[in-house]
Amino acid sequence: MLGSASLYAAIDLGSNSFHMLVVREVAGSIQTLSRIKRKVRLAAGLSSENHLSQEAMERGWQCLRLFSERLQDIPQEQIRVVATATLRLAVNARTFLDKAQEILGCPVQVISGEEEARLIYQGVAHTTGGADQRLVVDIGGASTELVTGTGAQTTSLFSLSMGCVTWLERFFTDRNLGQENFQAAELAAREVLRPVAGELRRHGWKVCVGASGTVQALQEIMMAQGMDERITLAKLQQLKQRAIQCGRLEELEIEGLTLERALVFPSGLAILIAIFTEMNIESMTLAGGALREGLVYGMLHLAVDQDIRSRTLRNIQRRFIIDTDQSRRVSTLAGRFAQSVEKAWDLDAYSTDILKVACELHEIGLSIEFKQAPLHAAWLVRNLDLPGFTPAQKKLLATLLLNQTNAVDLSSLHQQNAVPPRVAEHLCRLLRLAIIFANRRRDDLLPDIAVSAQGEKLTLTLPEGWLAGHPLGAELIEQESQWQSYVHWALEIR
Repeated sequence: MLGSASLYAAIDLGSNSFHMLVVREVAGSIQTLSRIKRKVRLAAGLSSENHLSQEAMERGWQCLRLFSERLQDIPQEQIRVVATATLRLAVNARTFLDKAQEILGCPVQVISGEEEARLIYQGVAHTTGGADQRLVVDIGGASTELVTGTGAQTTSLFSLSMGCVTWLERFFTDRNLGQENFQAAELAAREVLRPVAGELRRHGWKVCVGASGTVQALQEIMMAQGMDERITLAKLQQLKQRAIQCGRLEELEIEGLTLERALVFPSGLAILIAIFTEMNIESMTLAGGALREGLVYGMLHLAVDQDIRSRTLRNIQRRFIIDTDQSRRVSTLAGRFAQSVEKAWDLDAYSTDILKVACELHEIGLSIEFKQAPLHAAWLVRNLDLPGFTPAQKKLLATLLLNQTNAVDLSSLHQQNAVPPRVAEHLCRLLRLAIIFANRRRDDLLPDIAVSAQGEKLTLTLPEGWLAGHPLGAELIEQESQWQSYVHWALEIR
């Protein structure tokens, strides 16, 4: 099988959807070649006696026939197929599994809830940036996994018997989206959570990430509505009220919510509200990967990189032949500028990190052509797979790169939702100035500039005689002062 040696496939037979991920190993990471997902709603076919209906099994087999065609190109030892909650519960699971294995031509493993939680955590650890002490939440169709961990190691893991399909069948069977149905769903979820909440809180976390379809749907809703990417309890309550106003499941319409997800969205939302409330979670972001990525990285036996974003940047810089010395120069200068104004402009570590990443990638557009390099840079960053960065962070990076020189498109800085618009403006100003002052591409020619901010006014104090001794630099600074004035950014040069 020439050309297939680097191909790997992971299949997750979930309670709501069946997923297949096909990847290629590239430079210690994975390159996605194919993602196929089908709503099978296996859990909806589970009776009160845990008997899986013939109709539900047929839906599953039909999906697997689609998957099997793609698997023919991949060595069997590089394929892993796992089944989760519904097939753990079903008393007649063997009937389904025997035929599933016949269709796929490879073994199907029914994994325990704890193993599912561990694999989800591994998928998150390999693909999601930020602090490495984390709480991971994955709301599936019939089970919900909650895991704490640090780096690659889990510290506690739980698989709970509740999911968006089973909660739909229990609490929204009448398709009524009334307050009473939501309240019953939330109370029941909190009862399930209560025995494990103390243990999870004891291990603690610095960041909370969600790895489920419910969280994915929430991200899409928030992006469509121009909110920032952080999921909070206030936003969840707001969406619940919007759902209640719709009245019935068939009439559920929320901007950014797909028809495919709408059926199980209210039940997933109720579970997530219960988790936020019971666990005292302040905010949550979307994970970069989960169960399927955990399966693939497990087959590859790759260690978890403690700094996923650094690995991503190194790979992108190599791929697009970026001058890393110049990237470092601009990043160092922008970092100095940010440190000087961080109190005046309320810049936190998150914002400064994004600024430095923009500096590392600012010349990526040159790999296409010089004339429209910022436009090319923005397009590349928006569309590249960047493990460790959320969709909102990618959009912010693309916006900063688009505005790294020439006229400023203020509306684009306001349309991103990773940071407040004013913070995006501040980052853009610092990036542009760092690029100008590092344009000689020599460490020994970086001027010793004092930067200060008062309100929105930015003051640069240059070494005495610098402007006179650098006529081209003086011209660039004068032009930049004009560009910034056009969008009412006050820039004073001393």
